[in-house]
Parts: sequence; structure tokens; C-alpha cells
Amino acid sequence: MRIGVDLGGTKIEAIALAEDGSIAARRRQPTPCGDYDAILRAIGDLVAALETELGEKGSIGVAMPGSLSPKSGLMRNANTVVLNGKPFDRDLEKFLERPVRMENDANCLTLSEAIDGAAVGERCVFGVILGTGVGGGVVIDRKLVSGRNRIAGEWGHNPMPLNAAERQSPARPCFCGKTDCVETWLSGGALAAEHRLRIGESATAEAIAEAALRGEEEAARSLEIYADRLARALALVANIVDPDAIVFGGGVSNITQLYEMLPPLLARYAFSDIVTTRVLRAKHGDSSGVRGAAWLWPKKPT
Repeated sequence: MRIGVDLGGTKIEAIALAEDGSIAARRRQPTPCGDYDAILRAIGDLVAALETELGEKGSIGVAMPGSLSPKSGLMRNANTVVLNGKPFDRDLEKFLERPVRMENDANCLTLSEAIDGAAVGERCVFGVILGTGVGGGVVIDRKLVSGRNRIAGEWGHNPMPLNAAERQSPARPCFCGKTDCVETWLSGGALAAEHRLRIGESATAEAIAEAALRGEEEAARSLEIYADRLARALALVANIVDPDAIVFGGGVSNITQLYEMLPPLLARYAFSDIVTTRVLRAKHGDSSGVRGAAWLWPKKPT
């Protein structure tokens, strides 16, 4: 049995994944705010509950914000800031008394969608989380590519390829300490901020998309601007990785218009006379991260 845990900013979800990929059991609870030890206990409680329900022990994979530094072995770049600077993998292994595999949540989403999700059968998959933050992951031949420095896929913290007008606007600070990261231009909050700046009305990314579907011109224009920026940023990925499929997760991935808008825009900006990359919505939705965490153990441990 494979157990996957998705450590989010507001909730922790744990599932037990059967051999056929079906979810045998699921548990959730709120993420303890600002309390590292309480997070360890919460994960332990969820794992124990699943194993008690199903009557067996499982391997443990964890999807988390941020990543483990190959230099120090400590957590870094997590927006759940209480994790930063902690030996999270070692502490959790000690707490659970078994090996634990951990990866960034965007990596886990990509792995899930490549193994048995929207991009099943594709050799090279680039996964994207578009939500409060922006992240990415790379899977080749059903295997996660983390990279030498464990930053493969960290597309959200590349500089945004700005057009002439955007370069005249004030720089956008990012939580990572840099400015004008892709995340600052393409998060759900960035779409809402663009709409507010243009017409002086506050609306969520979801509300903007719904208004565009109703034919509201200004909402449609805000979405067009967002899609153009997204295509420019993804063209960088296409030029370097040239994936067979790009799969979206996160709240912004629910904007259905993007899946029609992006392919021609991507073809405009990528360095190729033809772009046939598939642009897909995650099949498993919000469960992609936790499923990918479980799939960090491709075979039962021996």
C-alpha cells in the first residue's frame, strides 16, 4: 500500500493508494498554523488513521511546498514558512519510524498526471500549478526529474518575459527576494490585480473567467492579457524542454477558456514553425498532488 500526504497551507490530505491506482481511503485535517511539531503530529495522525482503517502499513510519500536543499538537507523556499530551515524529511522519518520520500507539490502533480492522469502515455510532461503561487515540474518516461540542485521545473521563479509596456510598470517583488518572477505575473492574484488596475473593479480570477463567458468585454480583455503572458512564459519551457504535454493544476486551471486560447499563442511565441504540444487540465484535479506523493514509491519497498 502506498500512502501519499499533501501538506498544504490550509489543509493536510492523506490517501492510501491501491495497486490499481484507486484511492482506498482518504483523510484530511487543517494544517496547524505556524507550529512545526504540530505539523509532524498531524501527518502522523493521518497516516495512523489510514493504516488502522485498512489494516496494513504503507510506504510514505509527501508533497510539500518548497524543496530540500542538497547542500544543507534543510527545507527552503516554502511558503509554509515554519518548514524553512528544518530537516523535515529526517524529522518525519524519525516520527513515523520508516523511510519517507518528499517532493515539491508541483513535482507530485506532474508525476500523478504522467502516470495515470491527463498526460498518460506521453514521454515528456511539464506540470504547472497556477494558483496562489506558481510552480512547475518535469517528468520524463514516468520518472520525476528533480535536477542536480533540486530546482528542475521551478519555472515560477524565472524572470517573466515582459513586453515593452510591462517593462515600464513598477517591478513586482516576489517572496523569494527577486522581482518580476513569473509567479508575480501569473498567479490567480495577479490576474485579479490586472483586472482591478484596468477597470477599478475587484474580482477573483474565477469571477473574471465567468464574466468573460457571459460576454463581458473588459473581463474577456483581462483574460486575453493573462493568456498572452502565460503563453510567453510557457514558450520558454517549450524552447528548452519541448514537452509532449503541459498539464495545469491549481485554481486558475479551472478557467476552461485557457485550453482553447493557449495553443495558438504558444505557437506564436515558441521557437518553432509548428507546436503540437498538448495543453491539458489535470485529470485528478486537487487530488493530483497527493496521488503523486503516493507514486513517489513506484514499487512496494522490499
